[in-house]
Amino acid sequence: QVRLVESGGGLVQAGGSLRLSCAVSGAIFSLNDMGWYRQAPGKQRDLVAYITGGGVTNYTDSVKGRFTISRDVAENTVYLQMDSLAPEDTAVYYCSCHITWPYKTVVWGQGTQVTVSS
Repeated sequence: QVRLVESGGGLVQAGGSLRLSCAVSGAIFSLNDMGWYRQAPGKQRDLVAYITGGGVTNYTDSVKGRFTISRDVAENTVYLQMDSLAPEDTAVYYCSCHITWPYKTVVWGQGTQVTVSS
């Protein structure tokens, strides 16, 4: 069973930084694409950042230049470094593992709360 566990969320002032971690077990980490999504109260869950098994990254426009997604293959962990945080970044952040073999599915973590005060 694939499991994802997020950590690193918390309360931070505007302009501050946080680093989120997502520990993956039960999957071949290096062969799967990984993502970070977020969901604010009353809003849909939206893509924040994405990294392929080959290390290619993509970001939603609102976080470009501020957030960085990365992988540590040895630790089976994906990170989201968040700098210059703004109140609009407040949301529950979810890690995702995009599995393609032996079947195609997306596995989600439980989420970690990020709150940015003005």
